[in-house]
Amino acid sequence: MLAATCAVTSSNIYLIQPVLGQVAADLRIGEGAAGIMPTATQLGYAGGILLLVPLGDIRNRRPLILAMMAATTLALAAAALAPSMGWLAAAGFAIGLLTPIPQIVLPLGVALAGGERSGHVVGILQGGLLVGLLASRAYAGAVGQIIGWRAVYWCSVAMMVIVGVMLLRMLPSAPPRARIGYPALLRTLPKLLLGNKTVLGVCAASVVVGVAFGAFWNTLSFVLLHEFGLGPAVVGLFGLVAAASALTSPMAGRFTDRFGPRLGQLTLLILVLLGWTALAVGPHWIGWFVIGTVLLDIGVWGNQVVNQAVLFGLDAAHHNRLNTLYFFTRFLGIAAGSAFGAQLWEDGGWTAVSALGLLAAAVALPAAILVAPRREPAPAPR
Repeated sequence: MLAATCAVTSSNIYLIQPVLGQVAADLRIGEGAAGIMPTATQLGYAGGILLLVPLGDIRNRRPLILAMMAATTLALAAAALAPSMGWLAAAGFAIGLLTPIPQIVLPLGVALAGGERSGHVVGILQGGLLVGLLASRAYAGAVGQIIGWRAVYWCSVAMMVIVGVMLLRMLPSAPPRARIGYPALLRTLPKLLLGNKTVLGVCAASVVVGVAFGAFWNTLSFVLLHEFGLGPAVVGLFGLVAAASALTSPMAGRFTDRFGPRLGQLTLLILVLLGWTALAVGPHWIGWFVIGTVLLDIGVWGNQVVNQAVLFGLDAAHHNRLNTLYFFTRFLGIAAGSAFGAQLWEDGGWTAVSALGLLAAAVALPAAILVAPRREPAPAPR
């Protein structure tokens, strides 16, 4: 049920990407300006992670998750009714702000598993999250092409209601581990970030990986439309090319539990770099886009499993706050990559976007490996 919750809630973040071209035409704005809307959602998501996810350490997570589900549903309805770019950007910001539910669910899943095999547990829940991301792009593109981009948001409203009712019946009570006030809780975040070099290093590297990821997905619909003449339905289905990342996330978790995070980072970030290398020559052959997307998504999401396994190996009383720090910095990077990617596309085309992706991947590789803690390989499970 927690994996399904991650799937449905995570899908809200990227609904607009396959239909950006439709939104720009309907609201009569340029494609560069349309890039503001997914950027607003990413910034809102970073804000929600910073302000709401830490509450999981000091509040019962059952009512917290249910309240965020209800608020997100209202924000999705507001997006479906948006008459202008400003309204849609504000609704997108609200969706991002209110929907970082997977970042509360992930520590809850680790806690329910007793803290054992955290990499494996995170991998399973992230597999659900990735199914949501991939499915959202597919159905957003298909629904958008058939009956319009507004119907995409109404479909998400319906799914949120269904999952919310199921959670109301099934979600267990999860009392907090820490007993401090909310202002004091937020004041601990800088201390946790700057007081532990592992946390600081993981978060710093996540910014750069986020840039490489955001630059690609925010410009994919533009390049496929203009270079290959593909509409929103195909753009959405193109996200299913990356389904391998949903299948390999549990494998990345087990690999990290077995061999340690340093080798995991090396392996996965090499895939990110290889993915952007293939994407850089993508406009010459659609197959390069397929290969590059698979490699990029496996590398980025596997890297996330490694990072969260490292953070969840620290004090359990801080898990929600550590998740806050990681995802806040990661989505700041994704928002920056989304904004820069859209502007670079308008100014220099896919060549400029590819240069940004390659640079970010090249910087992330040594940065992430250097900050990954050493760990002796764990014994193979019997």
